[in-house]
Amino acid sequence: MHNILASRHSPTKPYLARLAVPVRELHAGHREQILNHLLQLDEEDRRLRFGTQTPDEVIKHYVEHLDFNKDSVFGVFDSDLRLVGMAHLAYLPQVKGRVHASEFGVSVLPEGRAQGLGTALLQRSAVHSRNSNIQTLYVHCLANNKAMMHLAQKAGMKVEYAYGDADAYLTLPPANPSTIVEEAANEQWAGFDYAVKENLKLASQVWWWFLGRPGHAR
Repeated sequence: MHNILASRHSPTKPYLARLAVPVRELHAGHREQILNHLLQLDEEDRRLRFGTQTPDEVIKHYVEHLDFNKDSVFGVFDSDLRLVGMAHLAYLPQVKGRVHASEFGVSVLPEGRAQGLGTALLQRSAVHSRNSNIQTLYVHCLANNKAMMHLAQKAGMKVEYAYGDADAYLTLPPANPSTIVEEAANEQWAGFDYAVKENLKLASQVWWWFLGRPGHAR
């Protein structure tokens, strides 16, 4: 395995939370939405996300066994409350003498791409890792996953290639009061954004029901 420095300029600091895209932390109640999101990925997208051909049964098993008490899952919702982007932040087992690390995996539906969702999910995962005392954010993917490699390089990650796979690493600075406040603000804003979209969706449904109600036709 040989080392390749993905970016020789200063990292863009993805571990700083930003409010360009509202990213919400998901819980067990979102399991069905997560499943629907992943099942909408086509065969090639599934291969790039999971590193191999992934039938529906495997995805269902994966979603059923997500442990929200152990790992963290983040999502981006569109105006119809459809989960268009999600990230799974898995905390790797601690090994004595080694830094504590987390592994980042991400998927974005076609209609949500080229809008900064992947970057926002990485930023949200990185700042959460910092606040969880994680020293290294790690990504494993296929070397021909151009979208993931672009995201890693944009973040200033160090990338290692071997046998068609790629491992990217980002060293995270320690948490501080600012990162804790930033994450809380991000979560609050994402919750507000979700509530607004939910209310608008309900209002739209009521309006169309009213227009279609018998006795109001002219």
